[in-house]
Amino acid sequence: MTLHAMKEDEVRLLRDEIELLMSERRQLLQVTGAAAVFVANLDTDSLPDEADTIDAAEMLAEQLNGLSEETLKDALESVRAQVDPVQ
Repeated sequence: MTLHAMKEDEVRLLRDEIELLMSERRQLLQVTGAAAVFVANLDTDSLPDEADTIDAAEMLAEQLNGLSEETLKDALESVRAQVDPVQ
């Protein structure tokens, strides 16, 4: 195999890997967007008083709050959610 052919193979493999990563990113943004919409619409008073449920809700909220504004915006756009302005 020539050097040129090896480089073409490397480029093809990298291109395939980038496409796979972009696909996974789209899926993760959709999951994140759905989780953000869920948390935003969650009535915390209706949560069971079980510690595990409350801990899980807090963990999810903390992870969502830790996202950059741009990532959260991309996630919400991926599920076509609209952000209500803070009043």
